[in-house]
Amino acid sequence: MRVLLDSHSLLWSLEAPDRLPKGVLTLLMDGSIPVYVSIVTLWELQIKAGTGKLRLPPNLSDLIEASGFDLLGVAVHHVTQLGMLPLHHRDPFDRMLVAQATADGMTLVTADRMATLYDVPVLWS
Repeated sequence: MRVLLDSHSLLWSLEAPDRLPKGVLTLLMDGSIPVYVSIVTLWELQIKAGTGKLRLPPNLSDLIEASGFDLLGVAVHHVTQLGMLPLHHRDPFDRMLVAQATADGMTLVTADRMATLYDVPVLWS
């Protein structure tokens, strides 16, 4: 199993792990399961921070590096997968995370119920 964190899963895992469901926290603490953070998530967080909708820790990159999470870039096969997704919702960041998780055989860690409408494994328990 490999997992891909969405924005709130990432922030909570770094700053407020008690907000994560116990199963998610246990999985993240396991250490044997690769955990990925998409560049798309970091892009989304910076946009929200820039509009004042979110305050990011000033040392976010240091926190991610210390966590041991792996960064996931956007590749052609992710964009191709995005084009095959049904339009269950229009959030471009969430759709790309679904595409990345689907294309790379990952489980998406998210509380967003919209993700369950797609053919991708979702973990939030």
